[in-house]
Amino acid sequence: MIKTYFYKHADDSMHHDVDLNQVSALLSDQRNLLWVDLFDWQPRDLQWLGRIFSFHALAIEDCIYDSPRSKVDRYDGYDFFELHALRYNEDSDPEITSEELNVFLGKNYVVTVHKNPIGSIGRIADVSRQTPHYMTKGPDYLLYAIVDGVTDAYFPIIERISARIDELEVEIYEHPALAITEEFLSLKRTIVLMRRVIDPQRRIFSTVGTGTRYTFEVHKDNVPYYMDLTDHLERISDSIEIFRDLVSSALETYSSYGTAKTNEAIRVLTIITTLTATLTLITGIFGMNVPLPFQRTWWSTVAVTAVMVGLCFWMIRVFRKRNWI
Repeated sequence: MIKTYFYKHADDSMHHDVDLNQVSALLSDQRNLLWVDLFDWQPRDLQWLGRIFSFHALAIEDCIYDSPRSKVDRYDGYDFFELHALRYNEDSDPEITSEELNVFLGKNYVVTVHKNPIGSIGRIADVSRQTPHYMTKGPDYLLYAIVDGVTDAYFPIIERISARIDELEVEIYEHPALAITEEFLSLKRTIVLMRRVIDPQRRIFSTVGTGTRYTFEVHKDNVPYYMDLTDHLERISDSIEIFRDLVSSALETYSSYGTAKTNEAIRVLTIITTLTATLTLITGIFGMNVPLPFQRTWWSTVAVTAVMVGLCFWMIRVFRKRNWI
């Protein structure tokens, strides 16, 4: 499905569902801006759009086949971006998935390509149906608005992951179980995917304010917006690094705690086994018709019992002295 949003600078107006076969006339004024949003598409739709805008075959191929890493490539007359939005559902498996977003950034046009709906693009499209708010500052500002919306959707995921780590750190000591280990492993997979998505995107926009030119052109009035976007991506990237360390430390703590609990149980069982084995030895020897002094009187039973009780108390005292119990 193709949706178009056209800003005509001459009369400061918005137009929708324009004829893309007239794209040359629409873009004849460099101050105009055309945004084409292609979603739920078939390869033939993308190839038709590629012929209209003269997109390179390699860029079209990158759109068709998903890539796990974000990147930006410069072609003659436009820049091609591979970015990723994230979908998070704690109850699903996997609990986090990425949605590829491809963007063609030209002198006065933007083409976005994605298979499934993306929240930030939907919100910008809703506004663009009513006002030219996102269309009056150039294609680089529209790109910023799209990427910033995608980035803002990362923050609720970050907050939920932080809360889950806190909850699991408490449960380690209160309810140790195999399920907690599975939760931590699931969190680690989530963090790895987020890092794989966010770090390349951070590098794409990280050159602003450093004196290094962007791979793509950014109007000087829009540089502050990209600086803010870079700051958001840096904060998210730092949070992910912290989460990775916290999860690894918590797993190590949980493993050490489980080992300590196991050792404690083994120690108690060993002490019990030592006590019962000693008593079993005594009763076993004298239970084999071994002659006892005064065995016809009740004193022999009392004496053997007293010896067994005395041995128990002596062994317990030795164990305590050695801090075994």
